[in-house]
Amino acid sequence: MRRNGPTELAAWLRNQLTQRGYDLSTRGGGQKAFAERSGISRSTISRMLSGDAESTDIRVLEKLAEALGVPLPAVLVAAGVLTAEEVGGVQAPAARMTPDQAADALGIPADPQTRSIFANFVNSLKPGNGAR
Repeated sequence: MRRNGPTELAAWLRNQLTQRGYDLSTRGGGQKAFAERSGISRSTISRMLSGDAESTDIRVLEKLAEALGVPLPAVLVAAGVLTAEEVGGVQAPAARMTPDQAADALGIPADPQTRSIFANFVNSLKPGNGAR
């Protein structure tokens, strides 16, 4: 899936702010009010709303999420840092692999002795098995 760009972030942010009652008209004061509330500079808010924010610092996106009261992953998707699919993969990771499945994925030979050594090594790394 395609990542969002500055134009999509601008539309998303404009929608979020207007839903929360910020007047974004020329003399409405909404940008200034949100900048003060969020701790993000007014110029950064202005660039984001105009679609000029090509890459936005993660700290700004964190402040944006906090000020809007939305989950950070939603902001990361809106800003094009991640796709919705990538967020889904992080939030619901694939099932754990068994040592045998990992060995297959890594191309480790299937002979019993090699697999036993690999499985013992993997198991020694699991939490609670004395691994550091």
